[in-house]
Amino acid sequence: MQPVNDFRDSELALALVEKIKRRAQGPARLMEFCGSHTAAILKFGLRQLLPPGVEMLSGPGCPVCVTDQADIDRAIELARVPGLVLCTFGDMLKVPGTYSSLQQARAEGCDVRMVYSTLDAVEIAVANPEKPVVFLGVGFETTAPTIAASIAQASSRKIKNYSVFSLAKLCPPVMKALLDGGEIKIDGIICPGHVSAIIGSKPYEFIPRDYNIGCVVAGFEPVDILMAVDRLLAQIESRAPAVEIAYGRTVSPEGNLIAQQLLYEIFEPQPARWRGVGEVRGSGYKIREKYSEFDAERLFVINPGPAKEPAGCRCGDVLRGLIRPTGCPLFGRACTPERPVGPCMVSGEGACASYYLFGEGDGR
Repeated sequence: MQPVNDFRDSELALALVEKIKRRAQGPARLMEFCGSHTAAILKFGLRQLLPPGVEMLSGPGCPVCVTDQADIDRAIELARVPGLVLCTFGDMLKVPGTYSSLQQARAEGCDVRMVYSTLDAVEIAVANPEKPVVFLGVGFETTAPTIAASIAQASSRKIKNYSVFSLAKLCPPVMKALLDGGEIKIDGIICPGHVSAIIGSKPYEFIPRDYNIGCVVAGFEPVDILMAVDRLLAQIESRAPAVEIAYGRTVSPEGNLIAQQLLYEIFEPQPARWRGVGEVRGSGYKIREKYSEFDAERLFVINPGPAKEPAGCRCGDVLRGLIRPTGCPLFGRACTPERPVGPCMVSGEGACASYYLFGEGDGR
């Protein structure tokens, strides 16, 4: 936990804390959707600064964590295709599938390569014209435009051996699914800053309209998050839920129209499976028929068999905000970042990894 005096603007942060304490007249359960918000809240000790009645819940805002077990298995099976090069971001390597992981598949001789950009994968395809090169497209609306850009570039450059296995997802549909599920009472939502930079704040307007719950888009500095909490409590106090932006230096109501246009050109919505949530309509990015030659799911037969969740792992409950990571019996014992049992302990945006790294208060 980082001391308040080390914050970039400690005076403003403390002023916001006092303001929040005056507003907090009753219990309020706020969900920070984004895994980066969870990490920042724990790193800066914001839970300890807030009054006891304000409860912060972690949501399914980690793209690695919410990738369904069956899709992890399919990615591993794809890596086993003879001669194929599978490119992926680093976090995906250690995510356990039913029987293996991409890291283990690489140790067994599969050509699995970590890249830092989708365009790195395109260049690997250019350098290896005799091999099929597949990029594992995991991410939310933040990453999806870069995946779309790689397909657009491969198309314009007539690169025939590049394709994408698209597991990218959209956030607003799963927010709706969580609220429809009714498993947990939420009084306000802190919306993801990076995602909102692309899609804007307008896609969240259904939340106050249909569920009478306010939401505020926040950045990742302590002051950003505290400002979002203050605005949500003000909405609760006035009984006037709305969509607000507390991250105006990056997010607008309309979002990034150029990125949205690229997404629309390359992708169309499709149902997608979310770990812990199940299938959510319109929450996945499917490569359009126009670009089907770059769709790995159409190009390769992938059938790894039935998937099975790891015994005792409660990642799904963590992702739905039903428990904190410390409520999982495996947390910090059988499951650690060095030996992760579930994906929430793998990714830097995973709630379990954040709790393990930063702890909470005087312990884990």
